[in-house]
Amino acid sequence: MKDQTTTIGARCFGDGDELYASYHDTEWGVPVHGEPELLERLALEGFQSGLSWLTVLRKRPAFREAFAGFEPDVVARFTHDDVERLVQDASIIRNRAKIRAVVTNARAVVALHEQGRTLDDLVWSHAPAEPASERPPLWMDVPASTPGSVALAKDLKAHGFAFVGPITAYATMQACGLVDDHLVGCPVALRQAV
Repeated sequence: MKDQTTTIGARCFGDGDELYASYHDTEWGVPVHGEPELLERLALEGFQSGLSWLTVLRKRPAFREAFAGFEPDVVARFTHDDVERLVQDASIIRNRAKIRAVVTNARAVVALHEQGRTLDDLVWSHAPAEPASERPPLWMDVPASTPGSVALAKDLKAHGFAFVGPITAYATMQACGLVDDHLVGCPVALRQAV
């Protein structure tokens, strides 16, 4: 993403790539609910760590296929052999620790369900009570983590989730619409202001 002021009418990110622009315009900052949907966002944000988001976005269909649509009950039953199979799958990012984390996180979702809770409830309990009063003018003004993402990461870890530090938690909050960090001159922000 950019470290400069967004020109009025220019996207925060995604200009110049149709897939990236579509993600920016229709998904980023839009509220996401549902167990597979939230598990997917957590997983993809974890896979993105250290990489370009566009790389992950281009592999998203392959991730969905490899991880059974991120259905927690299915992924929770993945075995060591499934992890080894995925480590060999060139259509996804073949990071063993991140692949294992998806399986671990699916099992944590199942454990939440056994306690009568949902991932949706857990994640959304960390949404800020009030939206930010002003949009950031610069990317440097968008935080990498916040006290809310620290609390979300701590809560997720306490429930057995892996690969969910405060930065990944904040990126998930952005991706799932708990926070809306579209810059002040972005077309999405301008549409919302009307």
